Amino acid sequence: MDQQASNQPLFSIVSPVYRAENILDELVKQLTEVGDKLTDNYEIILVEDHSPDKSWAKMMELGRKYPKVKGIKLSRNFGQHNAIAAGLYHASGEYVIVMDCDLQDNPIYIPQLIEKAREGFDVVYTVKKERKHNFFKDFTGAVFHRLFNYLTGNDLVRTDGKIGAYSLISQKVVAAYRNLHDEYRPYLVMLNILGFEHTFLNIEHSTRHSGKSSYNLRRLVNHAINGIISQTDRLLKLSVYMGAFYTFASFIYGIWVLYKQFTVGLQSGWPSLVLLITFSTGIILLFLGIIGLYISRIFTQVKNRPLFIVDKTINF
Repeated sequence: MDQQASNQPLFSIVSPVYRAENILDELVKQLTEVGDKLTDNYEIILVEDHSPDKSWAKMMELGRKYPKVKGIKLSRNFGQHNAIAAGLYHASGEYVIVMDCDLQDNPIYIPQLIEKAREGFDVVYTVKKERKHNFFKDFTGAVFHRLFNYLTGNDLVRTDGKIGAYSLISQKVVAAYRNLHDEYRPYLVMLNILGFEHTFLNIEHSTRHSGKSSYNLRRLVNHAINGIISQTDRLLKLSVYMGAFYTFASFIYGIWVLYKQFTVGLQSGWPSLVLLITFSTGIILLFLGIIGLYISRIFTQVKNRPLFIVDKTINF
């Protein structure tokens, strides 16, 4: 069945919205300018993640003005990745393009993304030549992605975080994504788990249109911990290796102490004892904490709560 017969949109654009009331006019303007040049059958799905500003009111205004703009309002703040999931569950396009709403992901690359997909790829990632963030965010992002790639065995190109959410996936990938049952779904990690033929498109990263990122240090740290704990058990394996190493080192140290005791004698004292107890206690508490994080993740997963709850919609 061809596209016209099925009335399936050529592509859907999914964009999570948070604190973006001053950006949405320009975002929709640029998206429609690009979309209208490609086809008259596409949709723009904006997912309002319970933003504290007037983003939803702006989305309703845009929905009345642009029939292709569809809106989803979540019942509470579920986080960026669950907001993306909400968009993917509602997207019907032959291709689905995910992008942030801050216009750092420039819509002008959408035709190139579709062109790449038509070459036979189910996933097209974008790689930023240079990230337009501050030094701290760039540095911490690079460190996190190196650590994350190591711990998870991520087989994507080691780009130090230069692969962003801006990407294209086919409806086949969307269908596979909907069959996942993970409670925590970092978007790019899920795509890597799903597999499928993928390629990369180099792009220029634009500066933010207005406002500032809602990701503060606390949210970034929580995101990093959740991402690592939910996707790999390598931390538990490292705890076993470190425990074995510490046991072996203690054994060697005990032999050395006995040797010194019987050859030259050792003066008794508490500093070394206190240091040993403190160090060993710290190691034990560290790995008890790691085990606790995994148990917490299991506890959250088995409750099987919905990824998101839709409160209101526009143009669906």
